Amino acid sequence: MRPVLILLLGLFAWWPTFALAEGAGGGYRGIGSMYYTLIWVVLSYGLYDTFGKTALYVGAPILAVIAYFLLPPA
Repeated sequence: MRPVLILLLGLFAWWPTFALAEGAGGGYRGIGSMYYTLIWVVLSYGLYDTFGKTALYVGAPILAVIAYFLLPPA
């Protein structure tokens, strides 16, 4: 229980830093990276579920590169 409490206290202490990381007038790259990471995870799982482990090993890096280039500019 103590490690969980320490983790929660650490997250609450750093939360304002995460919120103001880009400063006022920041871009959409942060939320875009979270969005495309979620899409990448779902598509990678679909590759694994449909075609197996080999397709995952080949397709997941390709999907990651495509998702990176789709991110909005900083």
